[in-house]
Amino acid sequence: MPIPEEDAIASEILRQTAARGPDRSICPSEVARALADGDDGPWRPLMGRVRQAAMALARQGRVEILRKGKPVPPVEVRGVTRLRQPGPAGPEGGAPA
Repeated sequence: MPIPEEDAIASEILRQTAARGPDRSICPSEVARALADGDDGPWRPLMGRVRQAAMALARQGRVEILRKGKPVPPVEVRGVTRLRQPGPAGPEGGAPA
């Protein structure tokens, strides 16, 4: 399987977060699975690229990265995270998780 370009990964993150809206989040693995054609494809190797793209989008204010349900700045990202569309107040004051 060819590795998707960063733009394709970012587009899939934005597509999925927009579909859920600012009140719900997605798991980065959902993006990797979609790009790998579902659970049967080799999605785990894509996780690093998905996380990198999510951090770039967060720095641009286009997504929020959540840890334990709370937005965290990209420089503080570690462990299990989720992604969501920013709320109306922007990346720091968006809708509750």
